[in-house]
Amino acid sequence: MIEKKYYKTKDYVKVKFTLTTDAKKVDILGLNNEWKKGVSMTKKKEGVFSAELNLPKETSHEFKYFLDKKIWLNDEQADAETANVFGTTNSVLSI
Repeated sequence: MIEKKYYKTKDYVKVKFTLTTDAKKVDILGLNNEWKKGVSMTKKKEGVFSAELNLPKETSHEFKYFLDKKIWLNDEQADAETANVFGTTNSVLSI
């Protein structure tokens, strides 16, 4: 799940990513075009992972979740999907 919180006086949007999975570790890769060093999600109770980020307004970001360093997963609630060079798709987040 993706939640966006807009501020009238700020030039960024607070974005909360939430994913329920049985994985042991989840990272978000691709945000700000950073595919090598991801954002680690924090594991909460009952297998819920979450992360909060401030992203600039009026931007678009491709991303994927990377589970246990072996499984790539798109977010079904992303704003869109786009094809990538690997023949699959990436989630797209529009701010």
